[in-house]
Amino acid sequence: MFLAQEIIRKKRNGQALTTEEIQFFVKGITDHSVSEGQIAALGMAVYFNDMNMDERVAITTAMRDSGTVLNWDALGLDGPIIDKHSTGGVGDVISLMLGPMAAACGGYVPMISGRGLGHTGGTLDKFDAIPGYQTEPDSALFRKVVKEAGVAIIGQTGDLVPADKRFYSIRDNTATVESISLITASILSKKLAAGLDALAMDVKVGSGAFMPTYEASEELARSITAVANGAGTKTTALLTDMNQVLASCAGNAVEVKEAIDFLTGRYRNPRLYEVTMGLCQEMLVLGGIAKNAVEARNKLNTVLENGRAAEIFGKMISGLGGPTDFIESYDKYLPQASIIRPVYADGSGFAHSMDTRELGLAVVTLGGGRRKPGDALDYSVGLTQVCALGEQIDADKPIAMIHAQSEAAFEEASLAVKGAIKISDTKPEKQIEIYKAIRAEDL
Repeated sequence: MFLAQEIIRKKRNGQALTTEEIQFFVKGITDHSVSEGQIAALGMAVYFNDMNMDERVAITTAMRDSGTVLNWDALGLDGPIIDKHSTGGVGDVISLMLGPMAAACGGYVPMISGRGLGHTGGTLDKFDAIPGYQTEPDSALFRKVVKEAGVAIIGQTGDLVPADKRFYSIRDNTATVESISLITASILSKKLAAGLDALAMDVKVGSGAFMPTYEASEELARSITAVANGAGTKTTALLTDMNQVLASCAGNAVEVKEAIDFLTGRYRNPRLYEVTMGLCQEMLVLGGIAKNAVEARNKLNTVLENGRAAEIFGKMISGLGGPTDFIESYDKYLPQASIIRPVYADGSGFAHSMDTRELGLAVVTLGGGRRKPGDALDYSVGLTQVCALGEQIDADKPIAMIHAQSEAAFEEASLAVKGAIKISDTKPEKQIEIYKAIRAEDL
């Protein structure tokens, strides 16, 4: 028989907890036999004294198992269950292309995504811009769409990882969110509850990233790779650049439009293409669909060029309640802002640096993101045609197009965008898209 206070004392004193102690405490979080004060105390003890890799695996698997863990065996699927997760960014629309691309190559992608908070956009908010699309379907419909389309992107259901929901809300209120051990457990418990064979992790680096420094991002990537593989799910983490907006836009409906343009070949932002392909390649190799990165890239390019990936995206949209002709007629369905107008820099030169976080916050002030959970969103607003670093800027070349609902909102966003993008006489060095891959064998 364990006592919660003794487990807290042990971690407070810098000792490692056993798997059984961690399982007992996580069960207490789930069934409320452990109090909020005790959860907060353990969170603070972990924040200061950290957890070793065995403890991280134990808390991740205990939280994963605190609710339903999806099992796909009964569906008789003929490919691996694969997914990706991102630590979030601005203009990070990758999931919308990656899911259908991986499915078109023979994988099955049951992607459980989140909503935006702070400066980062949320995948579910993008899908909420599509009329009729159900981001919270029942289990039967979710499984049906995964089997038939190969991919379904939905929100976290109530019976998945209840321990994380309670623990995270207490950490948020007690200043213990920034613990690599607990971030690892929070991210992975949700992903691994989806019953995955393989996972590609996208850890952002730079001015729009969740982690404050490159070193912190790499530490998180290493932790996630070690813990996920330790928990039995083949995982690679990529460190990718977030020193500028990833797509050419940021917002909800505008990112859906860019995803469709990407899948149909109308326009593919080169940076977005490289990061999407990098993550997709890892998924196919880890899932055994491709022998190596070259074969994976060839398969992915084939399903982009022959239209199969776009077709699967359309099948997922209609399968989850959206329009059947969405790919062909998205302009008919996606909301549009009443003001769409360029913003120009005060001088000419090269786009030299970008405060990506500030650009994300500009979208929030337009109404495209939440100041607090539960805020209603305006799906039509955002930024498009955002300049890339190194691009030449002059009086004829805007640094972005602003989609706003009022003159006041346009002016406020205009000031924010101009403040966030620095123009210089010197051209910056070319930005790297993918800094590093961290695989199990590298640890």
